[in-house]
Amino acid sequence: MDDISYTAQWTAAARALESERADGLIRDDYARHLAEPRGFELLDRYRGAAVSDFIAVRTRYMDDALTRVLGHTGIRQIVLLANGMDTRTHRLDWPEGATVYEVDHGALLAEKQSRLAALVVEPRVRTVPVKADLAGDWLEALKSGGFDTAQSTLWVAEGLVFFLTEQQVGQLLETVAGACPPESWLVVDMTSATLLRHPMTQPFLRSLREDGTPWRFGTDQPEEFLSDHGFAVRDLRQPGEAGAGAGRWPYAVTPREVRGVPRNWLISAVTKA
Repeated sequence: MDDISYTAQWTAAARALESERADGLIRDDYARHLAEPRGFELLDRYRGAAVSDFIAVRTRYMDDALTRVLGHTGIRQIVLLANGMDTRTHRLDWPEGATVYEVDHGALLAEKQSRLAALVVEPRVRTVPVKADLAGDWLEALKSGGFDTAQSTLWVAEGLVFFLTEQQVGQLLETVAGACPPESWLVVDMTSATLLRHPMTQPFLRSLREDGTPWRFGTDQPEEFLSDHGFAVRDLRQPGEAGAGAGRWPYAVTPREVRGVPRNWLISAVTKA
């Protein structure tokens, strides 16, 4: 498995631990199995950076946003971009007629499918794996899998854009925005540029670099960045706010007007006309 899949493993480990809490924000019964072999080891290595708390909050926000968008819009075409070892296709309720495309590295898709098959579990929705590198040209592979560019689409990009350059993120967003009609949706998380340079975050970021999975992109103006690349933000929250882990996030939520504070962004946006 390639380096980025180690990120998928420690993310699964965090979901497993959250699922085993009495007050867990999510329930993923398959996460512990998917976190092997290094997920818990790596998660322990990043202890102190609130990684587990963030993943729990992020996962719940995205689960809720996905459910809300599908319920309110009638969208039935969903694309999960680099969703790693997440099992939304197996653990969420899906509307009738929905199709989910999972776009990720071929080796990672195969590994996840093999592990889930060993558990004798089936997805709750029609699921189409698409082998592609999201840092390159991936849209043709998605179309070959049956993706219809004429259909309104819900895109989910969880834990992805940190690892890309600013140019790659912009290109990815523009590709997504141009691949479907206006008023299609994107649910995505981002970090702030301040977080990437703040002294408090450097031990965690150094560990990521040492493990071959550096964070490269962040923005302090997520609304403007998304607008520049084809999206209008409809909902933006920071961890700890209402609807984004209020009561569970270990830090105080600092008002946006206060500068120089590391932040994470949880975002729902629509493609612009």
